[in-house]
Amino acid sequence: METSDLKHHYSQQFNAELEEIRSRVLAMGGLVERQLELAISALNKGESEAAEEVVSNDYQVNAYDVDIDERCTQILALRQPTASDLRLVLAVIKTTADLERIGDEAKRVARMVIRASSGEHGRNLFGQIAHLGSKVQQMLHRALDAFARMDVDAAIDVAHEDVQVDREYESAMRQSMTYMMEDPRSIPSVLDLIWAARALERIGDRCCNISEYVIYFVKGKDVRHTSLDQIKKEFGE
Repeated sequence: METSDLKHHYSQQFNAELEEIRSRVLAMGGLVERQLELAISALNKGESEAAEEVVSNDYQVNAYDVDIDERCTQILALRQPTASDLRLVLAVIKTTADLERIGDEAKRVARMVIRASSGEHGRNLFGQIAHLGSKVQQMLHRALDAFARMDVDAAIDVAHEDVQVDREYESAMRQSMTYMMEDPRSIPSVLDLIWAARALERIGDRCCNISEYVIYFVKGKDVRHTSLDQIKKEFGE
């Protein structure tokens, strides 16, 4: 085989490896989306069955995390990628880590539902927390879509949605505090709901991180700790 053919074969194989890890991230993202969907459904209906499924399936998310990390490590060691190839591998590693943590937060919400399903207090707050969860669920879907298409404008939209999620989280916190003051017996149950809301707010932050990795891959600039207005000014249309 001639040298040019060897280089072509090497390039094809390397591209296939990069595409494989990207596909694995999207598969992991689909699983995490399903986990979050089940957790929100359980929260919305106050049912423990779906919540228990989330807890029992979390090992699958962890398995994806380990597998993708090992694949990326092999690529870094054997291929020594540069430029956009290196940025893709780094974006995959970071995105996978955030997806695994989103899975953990979904499991945290599910465990809260299991504990609270037998209680009587604070159940009228489930709806508001579930509404926050629906917003976060949409945010995750859009973040994964931005990653799949490596779409900077879509990534910026995700970051903008996080502002709305933070506002709704703050509103839920105020209502929870009021509820506890009016009925001290509800404090243990409402505290569980507060932790669930906090988990959902953190998922929004993780989705924001994923959008930042998309911008990093496409534009080659790390926009972490950069204001949304500045990101829009520099990269938005």
